[in-house]
Amino acid sequence: MSLLRRLEKEKDAKEISAKHDHKKSQSSADPYRDLKIKAHQEVIKALDNELKLKKKQANPVVAGDELSLRIEELVNEIVDREAAGLPRAERQKIVADVIDEVTGFGPLEPYIRDEGISEIMVNGPEQIYVERAGKLERVVSNFRDNEHVMHIIDKIVSPLGRRIDESMPMVDARLPDGSRVNAIIPPLSLVGPVITIRKFSRDPLTIHDLIRFGTLTPKMAKFLEGCVKARLNMIISGGTGSGKTSTLNVISSFIPENERIVTIEDAAELQLCQEHVITLESRPPNIEGKGAISIRDLVRNSLRMRPERIIVGEVRSGEALDMLQAMNTGHDGSLTTGHANSPRDILSRLETMVLMAGMDLPVRAIREQVSSAFDLIVQQARLQDGSRKITHLTEVLGMEGDIITLQDIFRYESSGVDDRNKLAGQHKPTGVRPKFLDKLKVAGVVLPEDIFLV
Repeated sequence: MSLLRRLEKEKDAKEISAKHDHKKSQSSADPYRDLKIKAHQEVIKALDNELKLKKKQANPVVAGDELSLRIEELVNEIVDREAAGLPRAERQKIVADVIDEVTGFGPLEPYIRDEGISEIMVNGPEQIYVERAGKLERVVSNFRDNEHVMHIIDKIVSPLGRRIDESMPMVDARLPDGSRVNAIIPPLSLVGPVITIRKFSRDPLTIHDLIRFGTLTPKMAKFLEGCVKARLNMIISGGTGSGKTSTLNVISSFIPENERIVTIEDAAELQLCQEHVITLESRPPNIEGKGAISIRDLVRNSLRMRPERIIVGEVRSGEALDMLQAMNTGHDGSLTTGHANSPRDILSRLETMVLMAGMDLPVRAIREQVSSAFDLIVQQARLQDGSRKITHLTEVLGMEGDIITLQDIFRYESSGVDDRNKLAGQHKPTGVRPKFLDKLKVAGVVLPEDIFLV
């Protein structure tokens, strides 16, 4: 036997052994894995046959609790046949897992239902992490294999008319409850299919919730309410996971009911409570690489829809130019978010985004556009202990020479760590009265005199 042939045989043997060890480890992690797969397949087949029969009889389709009860009945029959004498607790776990697989999103379903979890991260089939109270923790659940993860991704994106495959290995989507989903698969991901779910509360957060969480103070809340009602243009700046979208959602609740609001997002996640809201969502290209509708396209189109407020979920690219032009041509009261670590940083990011629009504009002209467009920067951060705070409320004053001048109205000042290992600190006014107070008075918004006192 040649050396090349022997090496090939040894490689094949190692791959078979690795697959066997992988299967063995999965089996030891879940001793009922094969039983669940068999039960899932038989339940799907039985329900499919029953559905066909009901259609012929013109009966309504089974749904909700009735469907779960029928699945439980079928699984119990299969368990009685395949594994009689199984302990009650194990039987209930198998029934719950099969119900989640058929009616929901498999191993992710318990964490989607858990109100205490804010983010779910799937790193391939064998790793699932969740964020609870601002801290990451690994959970015991996992998927059977890559195909199982792909099946769940397909269940998420298919109802939205989106797809994911090797030709388009990234997708943004949302769950029925509005939670935001991002998925990325091989060959881009080297650990298998990856899913990231940003969950949102079924009941939208209110300003009172943010005060209770310590994100801001009642004085800051009153100030922000006045700024929104006076139609100031605002940008919420912060890092990933700092709570920008939640804060945007809460601040948007101050917009009066009688105003026409147009929201523009990549994946619709804002939960506005007003009645007159038009929600626009961008669209990726189709299988032929055509038909994409970008955030920038939607911003341009929104200007023809007689908006009284334009809310862009996040500016990342050339749409920043269109947003600035809208703000500078009468569409005041607009709101958006952007990624940056400080109020000064978001101004630099906006300059870069405007240049990405392909317009050959002088830097000074861009800065003049930015300084005249925005009135207030809301800077938010996720701190080391997992808490989320508004760290700055910063007024944009205008230009001095070639520099945009800023002044902080409120700041969060940290004072170390307390005995519970939580960051200690407090929000404080700087004592500076914003220059745009006259604009608030013209709009009929009168703030208490002591709101800016240190």
